[in-house]
Amino acid sequence: MTPAVKTKKKSATPFKTKHKVNAFGVVDDLKSLGKISQTLKDQGLKVVLTQGVFDLVHEGHAKYLELAKSLGDVLIVGLDSDEFTRKRKGPNRPIVPQEERINMLLHLRHVDLVSIRELHHGIGDTIRAVRPNILVTSSSTGDFTEEMKREYEGICGEIVTFAPQATTSTTARIRNLTIEGAEKLAAEVQRLIQDFLRNIRN
Repeated sequence: MTPAVKTKKKSATPFKTKHKVNAFGVVDDLKSLGKISQTLKDQGLKVVLTQGVFDLVHEGHAKYLELAKSLGDVLIVGLDSDEFTRKRKGPNRPIVPQEERINMLLHLRHVDLVSIRELHHGIGDTIRAVRPNILVTSSSTGDFTEEMKREYEGICGEIVTFAPQATTSTTARIRNLTIEGAEKLAAEVQRLIQDFLRNIRN
């Protein structure tokens, strides 16, 4: 009988750090994230940070993250939590829940670490914690103003803005229709629930 061979699990982070990262490559708090970022920079690695919802992860997201990673050695993604997303995008977002969005990002080979932006975090808290060599933003992010950009220029080594990377207009239209349809469905379900509760009370 052939003995079983134990294979070593590939680390989610291809660099050395004394700070704890959980098994899925998610850093649980900003204090730890800041220490990890500083350790990486002390090792001579260039840290790249980008942030967003990454709802319904698609080809455009993948290309955007690939471009971001190409600017440095380690790519950290600040992912908006479900609550933070609802605050930024409205009550019917995200379409895909937080845990699934985390898993999708960590399956992309260009993403090294994910940190969650919680509701109590400000837009710039992750940026201040990481102090990245390069901050990557999207031109489609409406709430990242020029005033914010000027503020963060003193924290980051460089700020790079990419245009949206989706290449197929048909796909973009289908995606928008999917989101719109899901939002309408969520609103209708919410209305039915409210009607049901109102009828029970009466």
